[in-house]
Amino acid sequence: MTTTPLVSLRGVSRSYGSPPTVALSWVDLEIARGEMVAVVGPSGSGKSTLLNLVGTLDRPTSGTIHVDGLDTRTMSDAELSALRAYRIGFVFQQYHLAEGVSAVDNVASGLLYTGTAAPERRARAAAALDRVGLSARAHHRPHELSGGERQRVAIARAVVGEPALLLADEPTGALDTRSGDTVISILADLNASGTAVVVITHDHQVAERMPRQVGIRDGRLVSDRRRTGLLTGAPS
Repeated sequence: MTTTPLVSLRGVSRSYGSPPTVALSWVDLEIARGEMVAVVGPSGSGKSTLLNLVGTLDRPTSGTIHVDGLDTRTMSDAELSALRAYRIGFVFQQYHLAEGVSAVDNVASGLLYTGTAAPERRARAAAALDRVGLSARAHHRPHELSGGERQRVAIARAVVGEPALLLADEPTGALDTRSGDTVISILADLNASGTAVVVITHDHQVAERMPRQVGIRDGRLVSDRRRTGLLTGAPS
């Protein structure tokens, strides 16, 4: 029996402006349910464009994208917003936390568009913080947290709704090595529990710790390599 991939891109291109600048060109890519993938390439290679398309934050110029079996081409903006609210979590390099709000309330904001009642949002946020090892910091505000702790709050916010897909754009880019190792280990644990995780990175050491590495350059996929296992500790 064939299992439908969680994400499927077929002949996907994205260009901007006039005359057009091609950011992504004729990409075919499938991501299985529960898979962990690194998309690696230099600055300007098309990594973030790819993430925005997979995450339905942008639409392709041509080609088709299916997420969880849904053809995103045929979906309205409201339907895409609902897909993101329920099925996709995002983690960015710069955290994007509300400065005057506690960690638990920042995490609870990840459920605002799901119609979840406020008490349940906070309860689920507390559980998500526990999942990333930050229960003791639940009532601290972002300025009271280290960079690594802020990124862990951002991860908790991304997964509080238990999405099938987590997209992480350079999640270790602003962190020291130790904090980065902690973040990668948390992402690996989330993946082990069934969440598909896609990490966008320019860091080959981070990519080497993923079971699958997809290389991108000049808007084209140039490699796709798999291996058994994930190195959750620091790379040798």
